[in-house]
Amino acid sequence: MPVYTVSQISRYLKESLEGDPLLGDLWNTGEISNFRPAPSGHSYFTLKDAQGQLRSVMFKGGRGSELLESGVLVTAHGRISFYEARGDVQLVADLVMPEGTGPLHLQLEKLKMQLEEEGLFELSRKRSLPPLPRTIGVVTSPTGAVFHDICNIIGRRFPLVEILLAPATVQGESAAPAIVAAIKALNEQSSADIIILARGGGSLEELWPFNEEQVARGIYGSRIPVVSAVGHETDFTIADYVADLRASTPSAAAEMVVPDRRAIIREVFGREEEMERAFKDLVSHYRGSVESLAVQALQRTPDFPTWRRRVDDLARAAATPLWEHLTSLKYQVTGFGDQLKALNPNAILERGYAVVETQPEGRIVRSSEQVRPGQQLKLRVAEGSIPAVVGSSGEPQRQKKQPERAGAPLI
Repeated sequence: MPVYTVSQISRYLKESLEGDPLLGDLWNTGEISNFRPAPSGHSYFTLKDAQGQLRSVMFKGGRGSELLESGVLVTAHGRISFYEARGDVQLVADLVMPEGTGPLHLQLEKLKMQLEEEGLFELSRKRSLPPLPRTIGVVTSPTGAVFHDICNIIGRRFPLVEILLAPATVQGESAAPAIVAAIKALNEQSSADIIILARGGGSLEELWPFNEEQVARGIYGSRIPVVSAVGHETDFTIADYVADLRASTPSAAAEMVVPDRRAIIREVFGREEEMERAFKDLVSHYRGSVESLAVQALQRTPDFPTWRRRVDDLARAAATPLWEHLTSLKYQVTGFGDQLKALNPNAILERGYAVVETQPEGRIVRSSEQVRPGQQLKLRVAEGSIPAVVGSSGEPQRQKKQPERAGAPLI
């Protein structure tokens, strides 16, 4: 026969117990005894009744841990586990509720735990609402007062918004599919910016459609932000946990999704006043800067009168030697002119002298030996010339003009 070790038996028991589907999702009722909270935050206790007891543990963060106390009757949900180190069979509880809780509450808490583990309640995925929506879709009953209340409040606060009604049954067995279909229709067929899922107050049974898994997944899958406005302020449904925002009532949801036009008007006027003050401050600042720059410019501007006088002084200082030099040059030019005038042959002729030239050669006669009697001469004087003929004595004789005759000229 085979012989097994303790660890083999322990492992077999662990696999058998933890692999049993009934023991993996277990609700049981009992009285808490031997309650021992650990510094780590875990809680150890025993659930017992008149016929037996079951070791139990709830790890830190379990739901309802605040109810744990010796002597308290509770209903606990969890799974059976086998702790091999000590050979203990124990209930690992994840939810504890007061004894007497109805089956709907138990079912609700179980679904909440499941959806929370899947991340449907995760705060990081929740979207903020647009500040100025243009279209709001409302999923609710078309016959109730909820839709009219929402329309009245939105129309009073911000009448520019268009409201679309996606009618749905909000109570009874057909309500959950109708709610899911209405949310889907708004996502596919409209340009709504926000969806309000609304219903008035009621009992847990009346609000149960908003606790169903298909509604939770319909809200989770919506591309449009969803505001859950189900029941009264004290009513909480799974739809509230999945929605992007929870409103305590449908009327509160209508106030949350749109701004108050009076507040907008006040804000606009306030912004206008702020802009006016800011503009005045800016103008004052730049005026001061300009005035400061003007003062600096005046301080750095040259003293033009002084510089003008300086330029005049320099001009006069430069002009004095220049004029003296020019005057000296003028006198030199005048002297040269007089010298040239004295050397000018015409000036000599003007004093009564004449230049004698032989004709027709045009040679200047400087000696009487250069001429012979009867030779033609020209006496050039200051104003014109005089023809002459050398006489027998060797002196030139002026020719007398003879009347002209036809043919050759007369001498």
